[in-house]
Amino acid sequence: MKITDVKTYVVGNPPPHFGGRYWIFIKLTTDSGIDGIGEVYSVPFHPKAVTHMIDDVCERCVVGSDPFKIERLWRTIYSSGYTQRSDLSKMGILSAIETACWDIIGKELNKPIYELLGGQVHEKLRSYSYLFPKETDKTDVYSDPELAANRAAEYVKLGFTAVKFDPVGTFTDLDPRQLSLGVLEHAEKFVKTVREAVGNKCDLLIGTHGQMTTSSAIRLARRLEKFDPLWFEEPVPPENVIEMARVSRMTSIPIATGERLSTKYEFASLLHEQAASILQLVLGRCGGILEAKKIAGMAEAHYAQIAPHLYCGPIEGAANIQIDTCSPNFLIQEGIENWVGFHAEILKKPIRWEDGYIIPPTEPGLGVELNEEVAEKNPYTGKELHLDMMD
Repeated sequence: MKITDVKTYVVGNPPPHFGGRYWIFIKLTTDSGIDGIGEVYSVPFHPKAVTHMIDDVCERCVVGSDPFKIERLWRTIYSSGYTQRSDLSKMGILSAIETACWDIIGKELNKPIYELLGGQVHEKLRSYSYLFPKETDKTDVYSDPELAANRAAEYVKLGFTAVKFDPVGTFTDLDPRQLSLGVLEHAEKFVKTVREAVGNKCDLLIGTHGQMTTSSAIRLARRLEKFDPLWFEEPVPPENVIEMARVSRMTSIPIATGERLSTKYEFASLLHEQAASILQLVLGRCGGILEAKKIAGMAEAHYAQIAPHLYCGPIEGAANIQIDTCSPNFLIQEGIENWVGFHAEILKKPIRWEDGYIIPPTEPGLGVELNEEVAEKNPYTGKELHLDMMD
């Protein structure tokens, strides 16, 4: 079997853009007619440039390759240009290609990918969502503690057993920063109000985005410990593992991180320095499905858990589900609410979600199929990137 064709879809995610402004999908087709889909996560260039980058990598390394030879293809792309470094742009493209190859392999063997990576461990997967705004909101759910508490209670009624929110506010291109007393007090009130609304029925996930210096993160953690959050996410930027480890040592709240990291090498540093006990790998960035399995295995040896990050489209979501299902140390999976709206429309058959849990598919490969007609009818025409920092 050989890969003979590559097609890229840049899909505009309609308002309110939950999951990003656009999604980039790669379809690989083989000489036997089997195709596989992968998703590129948040490469920091405009999709027009990313499409050219995908074409370049696939022309040099992918077309003519055997999709079953995952390790060899991975090393070829990873080493291209005498780099062998976890550049996020290249890793996003490599991750999508690798995922598409696994989709092909699963379809060829008529097995879900998780059955090829050790087999099913979990019959259902615990999930969580950010607290998202509604069109009818009169205030901002990200800054109004009472509205956030009401929204969290609504999510609990749907079946969620965990919700995530950022009580600190905007992330900027000048982070990390020292939070003011006013911001610290607001964050404490925010978490307190949400905790009182959900009681012990729901875990609270503090979804910060590296806004704080080490000392500021420690100050915030001390205020929030009494509300027993399940995790404190990216308390400092991901570039300095030593400082994240210092935060970890100074709080009882488990540290979660990983959405801006890639490859087993960067995650190994987290584990070695005891900087985090919950790894939020992104399968459209970390290196793909097999790399994610390696990261999960390393985490398991350190009694750390995986909670794959997801703020993108449902193809990466489907890849996450495959890894979650076969990983003993799976904790919880992020989703965009309950996988409805455009996240369902872009698939021929939506991801199955019931009472707070994802039900793993039994179909071969990723277990989902991209609705290419919907993808082609919703091209991205904007100039902005998937996500942006504030000035």
